[in-house]
Amino acid sequence: MMLKKLPLRKILFLDIETVPQIYKFQDADEKTKELFSSKTRFLQNDEKTIEEIYNERASIYAEFGKIICISVGFVNEKVTGKQIRLKSFYGDDEETLLRQFKQLLEDNYSDSSSILCGHNAKEFDFPYICRRMLIHGIELPNILDIAGKKPWEIAHIDTMELWKFGDFKAFTSLALLCHVFNIPTPKDDISGADVARVYYEEENGLERIKTYCEKDVVALIQLFLKMRGEALVEDEEVVFSNS
Repeated sequence: MMLKKLPLRKILFLDIETVPQIYKFQDADEKTKELFSSKTRFLQNDEKTIEEIYNERASIYAEFGKIICISVGFVNEKVTGKQIRLKSFYGDDEETLLRQFKQLLEDNYSDSSSILCGHNAKEFDFPYICRRMLIHGIELPNILDIAGKKPWEIAHIDTMELWKFGDFKAFTSLALLCHVFNIPTPKDDISGADVARVYYEEENGLERIKTYCEKDVVALIQLFLKMRGEALVEDEEVVFSNS
């Protein structure tokens, strides 16, 4: 299996958390309201108000949302077994965290053997990061700059795409795949749907969101290992960041 041949030490696993730039639709300026309404016109119907659509969708559109956390993980292969190490770039200042993340990529994942991996990342995480970088005037690092590259030159792996095996009919969540692969996942007190509320309404919201994002990265890595036919990393070998 080709997946088995990929060097684990060269793969950076990642997940992002996003929120609306403006928490509530009614607080946006008139031009933003007009443009959001235009972008979501095909979603509008008698069953949902524009405010409800904004609450559900604004954070997933790079034009109306922002990144508040990028968590990354990599696998150390030691004599005693594998270890997962994690680091997060998070905060209110999106430009700063994006520049810090870019520096990590340029320092450690800039050669031709480097790979980025995420779940549904080709549809969401990777393009979202690129769009927000460009909005802030940040030049894309080579591993994210895919314009003009041939498909086999793009060093991105998507575990959801791997699971599809060429079938494009359905989205399969990371949580569902962890369940079917019998990968233990911690019971968190928040979910993706809660991120905006936690960020805007809770005093210590960012820390909770960072922890939630890092746990998703652990789940992603464990799923990837399962897809390679390898054993899971033991809980005591997962090293979370302190900052």
